[in-house]
Amino acid sequence: MDQDHLETALEKMRADGVADVAVRTFAHYYERLRAGEGGALPEADIEPVADLPDADELPEDEEGAREALAQTVVIKLNGGLGTSMGMSGPKSLLEVKDGLTFLDITVRQILELRARTDAALPLVLMNSFATRDASLAALEPYADLAVDGVPADFLQSKVPKLAADDLAPASWPADPRLEWAPPGHGDLYPSLLSSGMLQALLDGGYRYAFVANVDNLGAVMAPRVLAWFAREQIPFLMEVADRTAADRKGGHLAQRPRGGLVLREIAQTPDDDAEAFQDTARHRFFNTNTLWIDLHALRDVLAERDGVLGLPMIVNRKTVDPGDSSSTPVIQLETAMGAAIDVFDGARAIRVPRERFAPVKTTDDLLALRSDAYVLHGDGTVAVAPERDGASAPLVQLDPKHYKLVRDFELRFPAGPPSLVQAERLTVRGDVVFGANVVVRGAVAVEHDGDGQRTVEDGAVLE
Repeated sequence: MDQDHLETALEKMRADGVADVAVRTFAHYYERLRAGEGGALPEADIEPVADLPDADELPEDEEGAREALAQTVVIKLNGGLGTSMGMSGPKSLLEVKDGLTFLDITVRQILELRARTDAALPLVLMNSFATRDASLAALEPYADLAVDGVPADFLQSKVPKLAADDLAPASWPADPRLEWAPPGHGDLYPSLLSSGMLQALLDGGYRYAFVANVDNLGAVMAPRVLAWFAREQIPFLMEVADRTAADRKGGHLAQRPRGGLVLREIAQTPDDDAEAFQDTARHRFFNTNTLWIDLHALRDVLAERDGVLGLPMIVNRKTVDPGDSSSTPVIQLETAMGAAIDVFDGARAIRVPRERFAPVKTTDDLLALRSDAYVLHGDGTVAVAPERDGASAPLVQLDPKHYKLVRDFELRFPAGPPSLVQAERLTVRGDVVFGANVVVRGAVAVEHDGDGQRTVEDGAVLE
């Protein structure tokens, strides 16, 4: 293995204007990889978490919430393009409910909470180079959104993909952009530092950050949780929810035998431990990727570690062109922002209800959210429709051959989604086009294995 490959990678980063903190962070993980570390977190090194405080049982503390809200900023991760759904623009600009995008609904949530509390409550986006211009342009109509002294966004970093055979920076002349990868959302911390955003927030008197993915419309600022977080002087808090069969591959919470919480992702799990990883009775809580961070604690930890938190490493093996399985095998070095729970002394987790986790990762999720199984309230909160009498949202499974990409999905629901408020499950196999005012009741499977398309007629009731 060529010892000069690391320096070549670092020079490539510097030449492209990557910040020094990000360069040092990448070097830290490269050295760990070169030393033989694979980023694995075996079952033998962790223990299940049995009990956690419950958000629904926290006491009301209006005065504490009011004081903390005056020092709070909302940070939304907005670097994704939705490429898994065939999008080329910011995922946050996808229309998801009642003609509104993720970003529109997020802004509505912020402005409504400001009106109720008189807090400044800045909204800050962590953008990528690919999402920045379009996302900021989408915010321009909201003239009252900006807060003096707080920039609207900061940029996440990027790292070179590494050839899997010798760890040299990957080369792909056909499209040099594919030589780079995002370093995972654990990049939040060095990017807050290198961009100057962390210092700007501290200078503005902000102490607490509520952080969530922009595509999780259930992740709304909760004043009661904030008041408890501030009162208990917790440096870092992760929201977790009960795992179900649908969450078996998502990162779960665990604890070290010596004490302290840790996050384990599927990419960190040895093959022999896959069954234990997916055992939802053993590992009961999954990471919703919604965090609460004390910015004073973050400043201090970053200073102690020269900007490099040293989060658990994720070694992601792919090809340099994700759409070409015959292209060069590469390694992408990533970290998860929730993994910082292992870094902060006194970090905690809190159990939250399932409705605080409503992301859109696939067109299956998109159809359910667009349907009448969910309602959008005036304050921007999205919830399962009350007509479902406390039941969770229906399970939607669309044939990936025909519905995976947004453009194909839209063509097959030209009049909008069917009614799913009375549905338990909708499964579609084959190429099916849905007419207007279709109603689904109970558990329904729609199948078509012939040539051409099948059409579900306008007004059809499927049950």
